[in-house]
Amino acid sequence: MTQYAIATDLNKCIGCLACSVGCKILNDVPIGSFWNKTLRIGPHPRTKGGQWPDIYTYFLTVSCQHCDDPECTKVCPTGASAKQENGTIQIDKNKCIGCQFCVMACPYGVRYLNVEERIVEKCTLCEHMISQGLLPQCVSQCSARARWFGDIEKGIMTFEAPGCDLNDKSYEAMVRKRYVLKDMIGEGCDSPVKPFDEKTEVHHLPNVGNGPNFLYILRGEQWQGGKE
Repeated sequence: MTQYAIATDLNKCIGCLACSVGCKILNDVPIGSFWNKTLRIGPHPRTKGGQWPDIYTYFLTVSCQHCDDPECTKVCPTGASAKQENGTIQIDKNKCIGCQFCVMACPYGVRYLNVEERIVEKCTLCEHMISQGLLPQCVSQCSARARWFGDIEKGIMTFEAPGCDLNDKSYEAMVRKRYVLKDMIGEGCDSPVKPFDEKTEVHHLPNVGNGPNFLYILRGEQWQGGKE
């Protein structure tokens, strides 16, 4: 089984919006709509009543989570929204009737109606790029290299395009579903992987039975993304 997903290191993200902007440009997302939103979380005090500089802020990117058991596909009357063999959720524009049942069913509010085309749109995980062995735009455009893409069922995620150079030392992480692995080797690479430290915590957006697959890594701060 394959399940493509993205892992985001929230300690590295600087909130530059390159992922959001790059996504809108590549996918021609209408003004006022987003496939990938960048939210500022905080500032929050680290201790009760804490004041500057005893505060923290991080940036949280929210898009379609390409869930294990997506609610959006269950309510679609035409089968336009469906889970693919690579684990992504795609919308068949030829079947979509713009009823927006899926928009209402999504727990993350990441779908919208394209009023001009009268069809629902959302993040495709840049299917037209990953099918060619390329990275999603939000990953390749990340200036802080805070985002990784890969198959979480195989435990392989990277910010480099598949098929790395054997002399490349830039692979930083391998992530298996809900766990961070240590002391492993990158797929197609003999370069050792730089492990996360013992303070690493992996989170998901709230799970309401749908099984969100995107991973969020946060060290040393309190997760504010809701109950998982």
